[in-house]
Amino acid sequence: MSYICRRFSAQTFDADPGDSGWWQQQFIGLLSQGSETIEVLGGPQGSGWFWGSPKCCAEVRGADGSWDGGRGPGLRCQVTLLFAQFQLTVPVSVVFAKGALPGAQQRRLPFADTQEEESLLNRKNQADAALLPLQEDSLGALTVYVIPETSPLLPQGVGVYVGKHRSAVMRCPQGPGDVLAAVSARVQQIVQAMSFTTDSITAALSDRVPMDQLGTDTRRPFKSSLGYEITFSLLNPDPKSHDVHWDIEAAVSGYVQPFLDKLGSVANFSVDSQILYYAVLGVSPRFDKASSSFILSALSLPHVINPVEARLGSSATSLYPVLNFLLYVPERIHSPLYIQDKDGAAVGTNAFHSPRWGGIMVYNVDHPAPDKALLPLRVDVDMVRVMEVFLAQLRLLFGISQVPLPEEFLLESPGNKGLTDWELDRLLWTRTVENIATVSTTLTSLAQLLDKIGNIVIKDDVASEVYHAVASAQTAMLELASGHLGSAFQASKEAVISSERAFFDPSLLHLLYFPDDQKFAIYIPLFLPMAVPILLSLVKILREAKQSKKEPTKTD
Repeated sequence: MSYICRRFSAQTFDADPGDSGWWQQQFIGLLSQGSETIEVLGGPQGSGWFWGSPKCCAEVRGADGSWDGGRGPGLRCQVTLLFAQFQLTVPVSVVFAKGALPGAQQRRLPFADTQEEESLLNRKNQADAALLPLQEDSLGALTVYVIPETSPLLPQGVGVYVGKHRSAVMRCPQGPGDVLAAVSARVQQIVQAMSFTTDSITAALSDRVPMDQLGTDTRRPFKSSLGYEITFSLLNPDPKSHDVHWDIEAAVSGYVQPFLDKLGSVANFSVDSQILYYAVLGVSPRFDKASSSFILSALSLPHVINPVEARLGSSATSLYPVLNFLLYVPERIHSPLYIQDKDGAAVGTNAFHSPRWGGIMVYNVDHPAPDKALLPLRVDVDMVRVMEVFLAQLRLLFGISQVPLPEEFLLESPGNKGLTDWELDRLLWTRTVENIATVSTTLTSLAQLLDKIGNIVIKDDVASEVYHAVASAQTAMLELASGHLGSAFQASKEAVISSERAFFDPSLLHLLYFPDDQKFAIYIPLFLPMAVPILLSLVKILREAKQSKKEPTKTD
C-alpha cells in the first residue's frame, strides 16, 4: 500500500466549568497553508477531527515565604484554589493512502510537507505491526491511516480498525457530500475512543462533582496512588472435604505480571497470595429446588465483603490501596453455588466485584457420588479460567473500560499483556488530571490548617516541598497543553509526592499545637494553686509599704 503522510498539529478542547461543574465542548482549530487560514475545526465551513478534553482542573497558586526573626524560619502560605482553564492536547497525525481522496479534496488539505513511502500490507493484524515503525511512538500521540473505501485491507463491514498500538485504520467515506467533513467526524470518534472523554475527566475530578451527578462506573475505579498492593486469596471453608491446589505463582507470572509491567510507569505494584481455611462468606445461600443448587442473590452480595475482609488482614498494615481478589471454593453442603444478578439470571463468570475493593469468584467442584467419594477430594484449580476473570476485574478497578463505539469499529485484542498502548494513554490522561486536582486539594487543606493555627512554625524543608509541588503542578499543566503526556504525568507525580510530604510532615501534626482556649484549660489548673499564695504575699507587701509611708518618721 502506498500512502501519503500529512501531519497536522494537535487538537484543543476548551471547557467552561460553569456553576455545576460540567463542561461545554468547543472544538476550535486553525491550520495555516501559506498566507491563507483554513478553519478546520468548528465553524460553518469545516468539520473537526481534532478532539480534546476539558480544560478542567485546579491551579495551585501561592506559597509566599518569610522568616520570623528570632524564632527560626517560617512560611506563610496562601494557596488559592481555582478551577482555572487549561487544555489537554492530543497530537494527531492523519495519513492518507493514495486514492483515498479525490483530487479536488486533496487540494483542500492544509499541509506543508508531504512524505511518500511504500509499505506492503496484507491483513489487518499484520497492518498494525507493519505500521508501528512508521508512526510517532510517544505517549498520547495518535496516528490515523485513511485508506480507500474499496480497499481489501479491512474485512467486509468494518469501517475502522483500532490496533494494539497508537494507530487506527479507517475507510475513507465516499459520497456526493463533503468527504473531508465525513473524515473529520470519523477521526473525531477515533480520537475520542483512544484518548479521553468528558466522562473520563469528570471521573478524575469526582471529588469536585456532586455524588448525584456521578454514575456507578465513576465510583468503581481506585483513586490515583503512588502504589498498589494486590492480594490473591484462596478461601477453603471445608478443608476436610476439599484439598485445593492452585498454581498462583505461575498464573501471576503469565497473566498479571505482563499487565503490571505495562503499568509500571503509573505506579508501583506488589503482589502476594494466601490460603485461608475455614473462611466462610458470612451469608447463607438460598437453595433452589428447580436447579438443585444454591443461590447468592444480588441483594446478599454486599453483605459478603465485611466478614471476609476481617479474615484478610492485609489492608490494616498497608500504606497503599489494596486490591483483593478472592477465589472461593464453596462447602460441600452448599455446592454447587451460583451468583444471580438483579434480574435473577445466573452470572456467566460466577463472580462479582466491589468498587474500590476487589473481586470474588465462586469456583464450584464436581463431587462424585457420596459412596464413592474419598475425602478430602483433590481439587486442581483451572487458573486460566480464574485469571481471565480476575484480569477483567483488575482492568475495571483501574478504570480501563471501552467507550461505546459504533458496530463498524473493530478493536484488536490487547493480547497477553492485557493492555493496549492507547488504553495506557487513556489511563495516563485521567491520572494526570487527577494528580493535579489532588495536589490542589492537599495544598488547600494545608493552607486552611495554617490559617487555623496561627503560631505554627514552618520549616525550610516543608517550605521547599510546597514550592516544588506548586512548580511541578504548573509544569504538568503546561506539558498537557503541549501534548507531552509522559512528562506531564511524571511532573504530576512529583507534585503529589511533594505535597504529601509537606502536609504529613511531623512538625505539622495537629497534636503538637493547641488553640489558646486549650492552653488556658491546661495551664490554669496547674499555676492557679501556686499563684494564690504569691498574690496574697504581694498584697501583704503592698499594704505594709503603704502603712510605712503613712507613719511619721522619728527623729532623735
